[in-house]
Amino acid sequence: MTVTVIIPTKNEERSIKKIINRCKKHADEMLIVDGHSKDNTRKIAEELSVRVVLDHGKGKGDGLRVGIQEAKGDIIVFIDADGSHDPEDIPQLVKPIQDGKADLVVGSRGKGGSDELHGDVEKLLRMIGSDIILIGINKRWKVHLTDSQNGFRAIRTDVARQLDLKENITTIEQEMTMKCLKKGFRVDEIPTHEYKREYGDSVIKLKKVWFRYIWSFLKNLI
Repeated sequence: MTVTVIIPTKNEERSIKKIINRCKKHADEMLIVDGHSKDNTRKIAEELSVRVVLDHGKGKGDGLRVGIQEAKGDIIVFIDADGSHDPEDIPQLVKPIQDGKADLVVGSRGKGGSDELHGDVEKLLRMIGSDIILIGINKRWKVHLTDSQNGFRAIRTDVARQLDLKENITTIEQEMTMKCLKKGFRVDEIPTHEYKREYGDSVIKLKKVWFRYIWSFLKNLI
């Protein structure tokens, strides 16, 4: 099964070259889905002979949907451009799918740890909110997941195209997990560590998006 590694980007010129070079050996196809960067992100990717497509400017979820439609591989791996995920985990991430044991595999920070979930009040609230949603997902579908929202994940391309994903922001990962379970697809996870992003600050502002996570959870629960 061939693997397309998709990196959603927006103004990631300081980290994109490194992440592309580290991902290449694990990919049959590399694809950058860019959110209309104002810096040299697209130029750097093209200089490295990586295909670049633009999203519609609506957010990360929009970018993932574009990537799903553009991917040529049998398996899609989503990985962030900020250095928070280790590309060396990609073979472990795709293996359950290649072995015919899973349709979606999430890199679990619950099992592998995170540098981004502890240390201040906002991170604490994010962790509590994520765990409440996770408990609801586990109860609803009688599973035992430890992370439903990490952006580092692998999914069969044909499965991703059946999900009719709607979310435009980072709530799309939660939506993807829930819709896979709802449709009876097999969801697995492997331990992966989330590292502190190498440059800049997280674009997720909890006070602006928390209600969207709750709404996405409730509407996909039924």
